Amino acid sequence: MAHDHSQAGHAHDHTAGANAKMLGWALALTSIYLIAEVIGGIVFNSLALLSDAAHMMTDVAALAIALMAIKLGRKAPDEKRTFGYRRFEILAAAFNAVLLFAVAIYVFVEAIKRFSEPQEIQSWGMLIVATVGLGVNLVSMRLLTAGKDASFNVKGAYLEVWADMIGSVGVILGALAIRFTGWTWVDPVVAVAIGLWVLPRTWILLRDTTNVLLEGVPAGLSLKEVWAAIGDVAGVQSLHDLHIWSVSNDEVSCTVHVVLEKDATAEPVRQTVLEVIKNHFDISHATIQTEETGQSCEIDQSHR
Repeated sequence: MAHDHSQAGHAHDHTAGANAKMLGWALALTSIYLIAEVIGGIVFNSLALLSDAAHMMTDVAALAIALMAIKLGRKAPDEKRTFGYRRFEILAAAFNAVLLFAVAIYVFVEAIKRFSEPQEIQSWGMLIVATVGLGVNLVSMRLLTAGKDASFNVKGAYLEVWADMIGSVGVILGALAIRFTGWTWVDPVVAVAIGLWVLPRTWILLRDTTNVLLEGVPAGLSLKEVWAAIGDVAGVQSLHDLHIWSVSNDEVSCTVHVVLEKDATAEPVRQTVLEVIKNHFDISHATIQTEETGQSCEIDQSHR
């Protein structure tokens, strides 16, 4: 049985360090603005501002959890957690998605109340606060852009900041509409629109993180294609117990039992299998167990 470990761990440490720094800056900016937006929403009586503040609160939580997850994820494996702590990043991203769903429900309920009981809105104050928020969101998005494709955790934080940016634009447009038309119902409409804009992206994040937690085959990989590629390797008679999963979104693992042809030599076949799954599928962490023809085992042909 053989294991192949690439330099991905060192690359991850470097990437995680850069992500942690950017997350720290984004967290500081977002936290300061959150306080200002809550005060503004209460003073100017704007549900749209409070809705945006609620999403901003999830941003702060997302960024704080993401930062903590990266720091915990860099801890070395130990006797209790042999894969280390990187799965915490996925748990954090899933928690953020659930939190966003909860905020959306709250906003919808409050919006229904405001449709039946319109309230006076101070549009100029609402406009000023939302404009400042837009600037904060743009800066935070810029900070998180580089790491969003390398980490579910950073991607979750990026999506929340991105949603808030759209929310800030909506609040600005709503404030202008209220100012020049007097239509106070625009405020809850904007609040609901923000929620509807966020939910599909939140669902995608929750779906992807759940797949990792269930140790499903990572997106973009086909179990049948990997099965076929290994089966085509010279010296491989058959294979079984093929499993592909990921601990986090950037490190895919694979285990498989390979039954050798009668005259095949184990080590060359094993090395070739490792090269095939590395070069064709970018799977760098693999455990390949070879078995002689006729060795007692139950061979699963379901993926043939």
